[in-house]
Amino acid sequence: MDSRWALVTAPASEPLTLSELKLHLRVDNSAEDALITSYGVAARQMVEDECWIALMPQTWDYFLDGWPAGDAFELPRPPLTSVTSITYRDADGVTHTFASANYRVDTGGDLGRVVLRPGAVWPSAALDTGSPVAVRFVAGYANAAATPALAKAAIYLLVGDLYAQREAAAGALTLTPTVQRVMNLLKIRY
Repeated sequence: MDSRWALVTAPASEPLTLSELKLHLRVDNSAEDALITSYGVAARQMVEDECWIALMPQTWDYFLDGWPAGDAFELPRPPLTSVTSITYRDADGVTHTFASANYRVDTGGDLGRVVLRPGAVWPSAALDTGSPVAVRFVAGYANAAATPALAKAAIYLLVGDLYAQREAAAGALTLTPTVQRVMNLLKIRY
């Protein structure tokens, strides 16, 4: 079953505040606040992309080329918080919503899952082509306080590298062994 995903709504806040980043960088003026803020966002995105996780609440669409063969499927970008909707396009191009009464959301474990309820089945209608099944879901830790310390450490280290090597970092940022080790510990294995 082929799949892909797309970010719908980015996080409204970051795991580390501007004040926390400035303290780490030992910056005590506001001249570079916008720059440091952008480095914080970039560092969070790097950690999320490298580790395939969501650090702060964000909404994603997960697209499937068809229904799973079994009674469940996993969703990317853990931790899964909730599933907003499951929709599908039939062969006539009409979009339908798969009723939430037919499935439950399993947020336990490393990867969240959508699981059919007993007696429920995936729709049998012929599906349109081109990823006709779409799952809208929310992923991420509840707030900055719930974000793992390892993720925050990686963000601090990346922001420090970006800030110290701003011109060199614009070309190609090489992850230091420490940052790589921290991110390896965070990675979710699919």
